[in-house]
Amino acid sequence: MPGPLTGVRIVDCTNMISGPMATMILGDQGADVLKIEAPGTGDLVRHMGSGRRGMAPTFATVNRNKRSVVLNLREPRGLELLERLVSGADVFVQNFRPGTAERMGIGEEVLRRVQPDLVYVSISGFGETGPYAKKRVYDPIVQALSGLASIQADRTTGRPHMLRLIVPDKLTALTAAQAITAALFARARTGTGQHVRLSMLDATVSFLWHEAMAGYTWVGDETERARPQLAQDLVFKTTDGFMTAGTVADAEWQGFCRAANRPEWRDDPRFATTGARVLHVEERLARMQEVLAGATTDEWLERLDAEGVPCAPILSRSELLSHPQLAANELVVEGTHPHAGPMRQPRHAARFDATPAELRLPAPLLGEHTDEVLAELGLDAEQVTTLRRDGILD
Repeated sequence: MPGPLTGVRIVDCTNMISGPMATMILGDQGADVLKIEAPGTGDLVRHMGSGRRGMAPTFATVNRNKRSVVLNLREPRGLELLERLVSGADVFVQNFRPGTAERMGIGEEVLRRVQPDLVYVSISGFGETGPYAKKRVYDPIVQALSGLASIQADRTTGRPHMLRLIVPDKLTALTAAQAITAALFARARTGTGQHVRLSMLDATVSFLWHEAMAGYTWVGDETERARPQLAQDLVFKTTDGFMTAGTVADAEWQGFCRAANRPEWRDDPRFATTGARVLHVEERLARMQEVLAGATTDEWLERLDAEGVPCAPILSRSELLSHPQLAANELVVEGTHPHAGPMRQPRHAARFDATPAELRLPAPLLGEHTDEVLAELGLDAEQVTTLRRDGILD
């Protein structure tokens, strides 16, 4: 059954995570994604992490549902082949530093000449102008500049902390995927393509703003001590592990008091309203921790669930795989990569009842589909052999 983006062709000149994850999402939804890689090493993520038979696990999941085509874009014939691919495409995506695509001869102006209604997408680290525009970038650099690291600062020492996941990369990917589908929708209505520009910094600051910058939203009434600086880690130790519980609404706090057998807390003016509980967050969470330390996680989950209090165990990564809710969602699927062997990965998170997303293609070997895609352009075996001999292909 076709996916919602079946019939859309994407020429993907991105590397690392932000661009490849964006095009993976679109590939899951049915788009034909042609991953253009340089001869030799290809995408560096191919070689990062504990690979199996040369296939790194992150590459294997973030580059599924794509076909790999090796082209030497430093050579005129390689650029010519790229233009021929773009002439039959709907979207072109690149995440080079600003100005690089133009110097390579694959900027918007050049590619729009061969495909006038192209959706041309540029993903950068910091934007196309300004003092950081030309800087090299990785996820921690954006965490530092965006405020994410300071938000995670140790409450006692004030030392900033990096998130242990590459959140800015992934936020950029999600934002890019949505923006691309929006641009395709606009093109369907108007017949006109456009240039979509997105930076990792912009995507990250936009994402964190709503609560992280709440204290700076009202001009003239700025306050430094906004929610992220006051927020506690809602991690509670029990007799056999760790759990979390939320008590935002009055009914949830009252339910917690009943489950904890602490009726006096319901009438304590420090905890009587949502505002008061936020103001006195340290006292409230200290009392919650004192009580929760007296029983097992499962015992507390049963008691809190009975009172309608949001709660959950804090799972390890191995425990996550066997949790019944994950099994009920049928999120994690197992299969066999034709080169690397048995593997597991999450299916596409969104479920479409009429046009389901599918795991159609495993992550490709470097240049695995070069001959196939060039044959679709009309090149015969002799021409491909000549291009490979001349270093245009791998």
